[in-house]
Amino acid sequence: MRLMRIIRDYQFVEPQDRGASAAIGNFDGVHLGHQSVIDLARQAEPRAPLGVLTFEPHPREYFAPDAPPFRLMRSATRTHRLEKLGVEKLYELPFNAALAGLAPEDFADAVLSRGLGLSHVVVGGDFCFGKNRSGDAGDLVRFGRDMGFGVTIAPLMERAENVVSSTAIRDALSEGRPRDAAAMLGHWHRIEGEVVGGEQRGRDLGFPTANMSIDGLHPPRFGVYAVLVEVLTGPHKGSHLGAASVGVRPMFGGDRPNIETFLFDFSGDLYGATLSVGLVEFLRPETTFDSIEALVEQMRLDCDRARGALAAP
Repeated sequence: MRLMRIIRDYQFVEPQDRGASAAIGNFDGVHLGHQSVIDLARQAEPRAPLGVLTFEPHPREYFAPDAPPFRLMRSATRTHRLEKLGVEKLYELPFNAALAGLAPEDFADAVLSRGLGLSHVVVGGDFCFGKNRSGDAGDLVRFGRDMGFGVTIAPLMERAENVVSSTAIRDALSEGRPRDAAAMLGHWHRIEGEVVGGEQRGRDLGFPTANMSIDGLHPPRFGVYAVLVEVLTGPHKGSHLGAASVGVRPMFGGDRPNIETFLFDFSGDLYGATLSVGLVEFLRPETTFDSIEALVEQMRLDCDRARGALAAP
């Protein structure tokens, strides 16, 4: 697999990074619909480098910074997923006032044509671009014809009579249906991040956990999950099974959501390592218990149920 190059400035682009056939969008979740758009970009110009053009921060975050978290993945997680799909050029452009203020024709000319020198672009049928989202896919076809790049408009993907979308995936996660989310994603929904120090309650209870922030991410339903864990960095890199609790720890008066993951049959220090935790099955909602002993007994049952869920076909 070729290493993916990341380009963050459309005004100063190396010659080797021009000429790509690129899918354009936010690609939050990199779900099956996104993957089909990327496949069309690959097919449109088989001899051209395969590219993805996206934006950071997400335009929705830029225009509504105080809105509740909605992202399915952080930019680093998206980058890992796109690289696994064979994307060679990731154009991750800063979304700022200058970019947001470009008229649709200026965006097509300054960014797509003269800036990045794209040979072909693929967008979804509902694609809008330019100042006030005033340009649509039809405008892009016309601009491409005039400016010398090809345009393909991808149809919306449907699965089981529902359109595959980031919104539908968020709904599934909010309702504790990670398998339904995975069916639309084409992969397990994963929460990636660095393991940070906690209050070590899990260690004291005999279940040491790797604690990670979910700040900025759409929170799945609070509760306990069976999970597949990838340790991405550090001396313990590898794959593990486990159980994870997502929520605010009501038993101990917490108020900031996080994810705490217990890795089965593991011993080692994970502080500072980056983990990718895939949600496989929702086991139970978050709750309080009458005693610490009752909590520990429930944690044992949770781990047994998680092992069973992860062993199932």
